[in-house]
Amino acid sequence: MSERRIVVDPVTRIEGHLRVQVTLGDDGRIADSMSTGTMWRGLEVILKGRDPRDAWAFVERICGVCTGIHALAAVRSVEDALGIKIPKNANIMRNLVNATLYVHDHLVHFYQLSALDWVDVVSALEADPRETAAIQQKISPSHPLASVGYFRDVQNRLKKFVASGQLGIFKNGYWGHPAMKLPPAVNLLAVTHYLEVLDFQKEIIKIHTILGGKNPHPNYLVGGMACPINMHDTGAQGTMVNEVTLNYMRDIAKRSLEIVENVYLPDIKAIAGFYPEWFKYGAGLSNKNVLCYGEFPEIANDWSDASMQLPRGAIINGNLNEVHDVDLRDLNEIQEFVDHSWYRYPDAGKGLHPWEGITEQAFELSKGSVGDKTKFEWLGADGKYSWIKSPRWKGHMMEVGPLSRLVMGVAKNVPHIKEPAMALLEELNAPLEAVFSTLGRHAARALECRWAAQKMVQYVDDLTANIRAGDECAANMEKWEPSTWPKEARGVGFCEAPRGALGHWCVIKDTRIANWQAIVPTTWNASPRSPSGELGAFEQSLIGTPVAVEDQPLEIIRTIHSFDPCLACATHLLSPKGEELCSVKVR
Repeated sequence: MSERRIVVDPVTRIEGHLRVQVTLGDDGRIADSMSTGTMWRGLEVILKGRDPRDAWAFVERICGVCTGIHALAAVRSVEDALGIKIPKNANIMRNLVNATLYVHDHLVHFYQLSALDWVDVVSALEADPRETAAIQQKISPSHPLASVGYFRDVQNRLKKFVASGQLGIFKNGYWGHPAMKLPPAVNLLAVTHYLEVLDFQKEIIKIHTILGGKNPHPNYLVGGMACPINMHDTGAQGTMVNEVTLNYMRDIAKRSLEIVENVYLPDIKAIAGFYPEWFKYGAGLSNKNVLCYGEFPEIANDWSDASMQLPRGAIINGNLNEVHDVDLRDLNEIQEFVDHSWYRYPDAGKGLHPWEGITEQAFELSKGSVGDKTKFEWLGADGKYSWIKSPRWKGHMMEVGPLSRLVMGVAKNVPHIKEPAMALLEELNAPLEAVFSTLGRHAARALECRWAAQKMVQYVDDLTANIRAGDECAANMEKWEPSTWPKEARGVGFCEAPRGALGHWCVIKDTRIANWQAIVPTTWNASPRSPSGELGAFEQSLIGTPVAVEDQPLEIIRTIHSFDPCLACATHLLSPKGEELCSVKVR
């Protein structure tokens, strides 16, 4: 039988541009796969020679979806290099901004970026609103919007889309696909929640505008947060922290928790009930190798397990009984390789630690490719095939993200991670192994979203209590002046971004940036294969998945979306001479 090939290019409803190609076996299941990053960024090069105190504002522009997290990694990197300690208020504010990002990002990922892989919008037109209302009242009795009239109004809005000849924001879905299994009433419920979350986005990010001045890309500051505190002024003065804004942020945090508990988690459980087979597909590397850096330090400047609410560590070959320590400074632990990436190194087979990182493009078509450099139809796996480098931890391909954090929390026996995970699995009548899957990533993200919403409420209360105790300091400016810096320094700033482990490494010489490298979550997950043939997390996750309709490969999209790819973050390119590659005029 001839080889059956499927190409999805581009994968949509993600940040950036991703290409996925697979081959099907005789049984209709995916036998091999390749993921290709087809876009670039150049922030590392732009930063060279600049003031390190400004780096956060540049790297933040790597992405507009994971807004703020690159800035947090950047200021932590510079603070690490220069030995700067941040005050307690700044730590709480950063945690609050980050927890807000988690909730916002997870909600947007599920509803706006991946829910329509499981929900048939057109089917919702056939629903009985009375049945939908009854389901809502059963699964979310506390949700205030559960009337028959409410769901009928949403259905009528959808009907107007269809009657006008277009589906608007719901255009171009695989409606009617045989892999869609939700009944019409549940589809109407999910579409309604899609619209509710879409509307709520503008509310939750107001916390970013209070503490960071704006969203996307809130303001950060090396040494703390650029946010004035004045409890004596009760008027809402811009982004000032006072009684009014603290109460306002507390209301948003509580509303965030209500959305997660009344909408997000019930929807995940409902989808799991109709798609139990998707607890078997999409394992990727999650049942083998997972990596976490740790996040949310409850104690300022303390990166120990006692302080960090999300733990650090590495698990290899699925052994949850052994969690390895991770040292981001060790030149032999984290390294980036370019065996299958469109870059060149002085020693082609040797990996480089980010402090020694090089970004030099080397675009070529690999052996077995079909097409030419400007338009390829198929890429061979024997050579270079992606603008994404291949990071490894001690030589191992790793998966990062919410599922990795859940696995790490279970392995390290972290109560606020392990107990909700075990409770959800018991409710779904599923074993622990079920989390290593496409739906497992969604479940992990939903559980984490609820926890992050709870932390939002806590952090507002913590900030309020600390300020009322007399502490109004938001920044440490003792080492702000370059004259106080060493002649040469290097640092690493790490985060757990919503999508997974994020690191920014900086080298500072004579008060200027000499080198800057970022390894982002999607660099880990979307990395091309190793010389030995080990697949990256995206690639491995697709193996064994059945495809029902070859020209509508919904199954591929479901699993890739479960990672929440951010290709804008993951790829980078510059010409060898640094000249302009192209100029685009938008009219």
